[in-house]
Amino acid sequence: MVWDVCSWRDMGPLIRLETTLIGDRYLSNLPDHLHSFMSIVHSEGLGQFQQDSATPHASRVATKWLQEHSSDFRHFHWPPKSPEMNIIEDVRDALLHAVENRSPPPRTPMDLWTVLKDEWCELPSRYLQTLVESMPHRVAILLYVRGDPTRY
Repeated sequence: MVWDVCSWRDMGPLIRLETTLIGDRYLSNLPDHLHSFMSIVHSEGLGQFQQDSATPHASRVATKWLQEHSSDFRHFHWPPKSPEMNIIEDVRDALLHAVENRSPPPRTPMDLWTVLKDEWCELPSRYLQTLVESMPHRVAILLYVRGDPTRY
């Protein structure tokens, strides 16, 4: 399992998670990885962080931490039971396809991790920009279909 973050400007770290993610473990990633990424990429404090409502993301400890750091960057709250609209899902799909197209394919967990990191770094910035710029359209479609499933 991995934890990842990206923005219109750049890819953030790809972090290998050795165990199932729960609130406290998720919280341990936020100061070291999310906060560092947001303060470098969005040093002016205008960055906006979006995550889905997975249980660790919505945990009390993570929610409290995000509230405490709201002056550093904005957190886009995604309501529970909402359709998945986060661009990171598209990024993960692209990463998965890139790994699947590798020849020879990774054979060991360490090979897989190496390939994931390599492919993560190769995702073009224009791809990220296109995804971020698609958000108003994604939300408009979601509103149009009144929360029903969309192609996103």
